Amino acid sequence: MEIAILTSSRADFGFYKPLLNLLDTQNEIKYKLVVFGTHLSLNHGYTVNDIEASGYKAHFKVDAVPVGDRSVDIAECIGLTHLKFAQFWNTSRCSLILCIGDRYEMFAAVSASVPFNIPIAHISGGEETLGAIDNIYRHSLTLMSKYHFTNTENNAKRVAEIIGSQQNVYHTGSLAIDNINETKLYTSEEFGGLFNFNLELPYILFTFHPETVNHEANELYAKIIESVLVDSEYSILVTMPNADTMGSVIRSSLYDAAEKNKNITLVESLGSKGYYTALKQCFLVLGNSSSGLIEAASFGKYVINLGNRQLGREAGKNVIHCKIDKLEVLQAINSVKELPELGSENIYGDGNASTKIFNILRAIPQRH
Repeated sequence: MEIAILTSSRADFGFYKPLLNLLDTQNEIKYKLVVFGTHLSLNHGYTVNDIEASGYKAHFKVDAVPVGDRSVDIAECIGLTHLKFAQFWNTSRCSLILCIGDRYEMFAAVSASVPFNIPIAHISGGEETLGAIDNIYRHSLTLMSKYHFTNTENNAKRVAEIIGSQQNVYHTGSLAIDNINETKLYTSEEFGGLFNFNLELPYILFTFHPETVNHEANELYAKIIESVLVDSEYSILVTMPNADTMGSVIRSSLYDAAEKNKNITLVESLGSKGYYTALKQCFLVLGNSSSGLIEAASFGKYVINLGNRQLGREAGKNVIHCKIDKLEVLQAINSVKELPELGSENIYGDGNASTKIFNILRAIPQRH
């Protein structure tokens, strides 16, 4: 059995790492890592270098990077990715495709495989993010897949509803929790040397991706976010947005904010080791990244989740939902000072997802 494991961004690769480590250690299942999407984009940090620097091999690189962030650019990228992967699957000899999440480029890569009848296993199906078009792609990936590994029990129920069956639907928990447990964090000195940021001062960890359902509103959101960051009393560590519709509008405002407030540091990608180091020591998490809902709870951090991008995704008691309104955001930030300390309970798993997924994967050949 040989699995093609698809990774298209810095975020999904971090999730995969515990499973890749287990596959390498057990040596029962062969796999090829297929790298594409923003991993190969210079504008997004060319993170394929991070993969290889971490000791993993990018067995295949499929170059289909978006040339812009307009709706037409995203649509064209989907088409290009589909065409590139049509040729890839035509020559591939894999017996299973493993994919994750909800990205449009992941949808394109996997949908190109459907005529070849290669079984598909999907991680993180069943979630809801009503403020992003990713919701459509995630549920489409679920429909294309034969095996399903979900982060929560509710997600497993939703997958079963989508496919009309409970067969091959497994609640494993999130691989992100495994990755947290397996990652040795940087010291403050190491982090400062790598990213030129002082972790010892109180700071906010900030990430904001465009809302892609109502993408016209992003210009207004960008201005509000810029104003909030410029007026913040805290240092702010910003990880830049991904390649979504109107992402450049958000980026432009972040660059302007950093020009006006020298306590703002912009980083394209921290990698999972750097991100978890920053997450452990921050005052709070602000923005609309899924990491705020999935991973932050394991570090006992409060999260101010902005707007509608993550609307519908399950959230723990550490998450404060907030409109994208300057006064409300500043009030929410101030309120965190008065809140009690949190434990590390996390609704997204116990850190054993990789073992559960591995045991299911190695049993698959026995069923055919």
